[in-house]
Amino acid sequence: MSARVLVTGATGFIGSHLVPALVEAGHEVLAMTRRPDSYGGPGQAVGADVDDPDSLRRALDGVEIAYYLVHSLDTENFEAKDAAAARAFGRAAKDGGVRQIIYLGGLGDDAEDLSAHLRSRREVEDLLGEAGVPVTVLRAAIVIGHGGISWEITRQLVEHLPAMIAPKWVETKTQPIALPDVIRYLVGVFDRPEAFGRVYEIGGPEVLSYRDMLKRAARLQKHRDVPIIPVPLLTPRLSSGWLALITDVDTQTGRNLIDSMSNEVVVHDRSIEQLVPGEPLDYDEAVRLALADRAAAGAADQEPARSTGPQG
Repeated sequence: MSARVLVTGATGFIGSHLVPALVEAGHEVLAMTRRPDSYGGPGQAVGADVDDPDSLRRALDGVEIAYYLVHSLDTENFEAKDAAAARAFGRAAKDGGVRQIIYLGGLGDDAEDLSAHLRSRREVEDLLGEAGVPVTVLRAAIVIGHGGISWEITRQLVEHLPAMIAPKWVETKTQPIALPDVIRYLVGVFDRPEAFGRVYEIGGPEVLSYRDMLKRAARLQKHRDVPIIPVPLLTPRLSSGWLALITDVDTQTGRNLIDSMSNEVVVHDRSIEQLVPGEPLDYDEAVRLALADRAAAGAADQEPARSTGPQG
């Protein structure tokens, strides 16, 4: 059944792929952006800002389902900023009559000492539903796709370095997921009453270390191995500076992401596969697709749409 849908972050990495999928499914899609006059994608552009509650109330009026894809990692006070935005969005959604909020958060064991990045994601989950609108949460680790910031870090490290002196987080386990599978799950929980108020973990079929990801990406991208030498004394601050020198990620975003890379982020609950069945792409398939999309976009010096969440 067709519904009126709002997608925040419509011009970002995830949102720019989700909007066309929802339009293709027959929904009336409002693409929320701070600059509606410059929006050229599908759906209907609507101007609003999560930092402006009045604009949110106007954007959410009459909306039935809302996707929340907003994260801030490029400022030191991102936790407070994201908390305020989530609380305002939840209240405006309640006032507008929204019946489901769908949020893409980050994987990570709640029993662990979570990084500020992942801890903020957990807080946003709670604050979005504080006003009473049911929230469906999908928790993911690294999303592999052209334009995702974590994937771009991987790709650029492999492209620019013949060998890597890497921080100890290269041994941390993670469960990357292909961009098409993220979109499939986001669409799959749409207006499903059994998903209201639920948290689902989503990931690809393989658990890998960051070292595994880098080495396999190197073989697919450069058709050779890239030696990786872990250095335990390379701190998060030094690591973020190292990333800023070698990739185009800014130091603050890099620092916030690196802080999360000490947390193991793997799927423990695969109940999403019963609700949204389908075989997820493996890591090599996801990398090939990301590289092909980059080539099709015209790529080497083209700036892609970026996202920092969940881990990009």
